[in-house]
Amino acid sequence: MELTGKEVDSVSSFSATDDGGWQLDVEVLELSRIPDTMSLLASYAVTLDSDGVLTDYRRVRRYERGRSDDRS
Repeated sequence: MELTGKEVDSVSSFSATDDGGWQLDVEVLELSRIPDTMSLLASYAVTLDSDGVLTDYRRVRRYERGRSDDRS
């Protein structure tokens, strides 16, 4: 939230990296709408080093909360 100013909705996955850090996929609420199923969310790939310090982040997709995932 400190970087984007957006509320984190959830962490959808995480895994350890070879250097002792972490790779996370974070879901962020980018635009709140009514009804909530029309709100816009985004997935961010986030990398932390072994001390938990952010080293990289990027938005990988943006989608409506109520939409099913078309990716295979």
